[in-house]
Amino acid sequence: MTYFAFHNPFGVVESIYRLTAGGLHVNFILQEFQELWDYISGAKFWMEAAENILQAIVILAVAILIIRIGNRVINRLFESRARQSLRITERREVTIKKLIQNVLRYTVYFMAFIMILDGAFGLPIKSLLAGAGVAGVAIGFGAQNLVRDIISGFFIIFEDQFSVGDYVYISGVEGYVEEIGVRTTKIMSWTGEQHVLPNGNVTQVTNYSVHNGLAIVDVNIPYENDADLAEQIIEDVSATLPASYEEIINLPEIMGVQSLETSHYAIRVKAETLPSYQWAGARIIRKEVKEVLYKQGIQIPAPRLVMYTRDEEPASSSDERQRDM
Repeated sequence: MTYFAFHNPFGVVESIYRLTAGGLHVNFILQEFQELWDYISGAKFWMEAAENILQAIVILAVAILIIRIGNRVINRLFESRARQSLRITERREVTIKKLIQNVLRYTVYFMAFIMILDGAFGLPIKSLLAGAGVAGVAIGFGAQNLVRDIISGFFIIFEDQFSVGDYVYISGVEGYVEEIGVRTTKIMSWTGEQHVLPNGNVTQVTNYSVHNGLAIVDVNIPYENDADLAEQIIEDVSATLPASYEEIINLPEIMGVQSLETSHYAIRVKAETLPSYQWAGARIIRKEVKEVLYKQGIQIPAPRLVMYTRDEEPASSSDERQRDM
């Protein structure tokens, strides 16, 4: 007769086995479960568990300390290198420094993880590493994007395509480069959003921070005003800009009349600016030129509408109605 001994947790196992095995005794199974239960509920198990957890905490604390000391050493090395006469650009120094710190952090944490598994918990690390090597080959075929991101990140840094602090336009994202990692690149847009791009998706890079910028402005002048006089006024204003604004490096150049529109013509002005300051330079030119033109009596051109009547001669001046809007 089968029964369930609920007063003993192993009675349930015995009853289930008897139901499936036709009433055969399973003393050897119950004995194994009993020994396991005694070991788990004993003081020795908890003493060993506490010792292993404490050892893991010590290993993790030492790893964090090593990373902090390593970061300080790396910072000192780059600071001492900055005082030398022969040195690389600052933007490339920041990029390489961040990359070395990331590699240090990944390496130390990986070694700490292996030491915790091996020393604290006594797991067979050699077998795990051998299995991980075999599994890594299989995973590598499915993780082609990850491999592509890592390789692309290496070439980005090696070829100095862009560095931390550069203002770039990459894959539809525009902003300042905050960090270049082994796998991803972080870009902060001018509106405050942070974009994380896999290095494998970094294509068609436009770097605005490598060379000086070029601000190009078209100043609209009404047809009623003389072009030579407008150019002279704009030239006089442009001569004062490099001394007043550090964004503008050289004296702006007047290119001449660029286009003829319906109600105005456009005079083009270009000026060399600091890297990634071409938009700020264009705003400065528009502001200063607008103020002086207004004081000189040159108004902003307004759209015009010319209306003719059908019944009368269009050649007659009385038949033409013209209104400036």
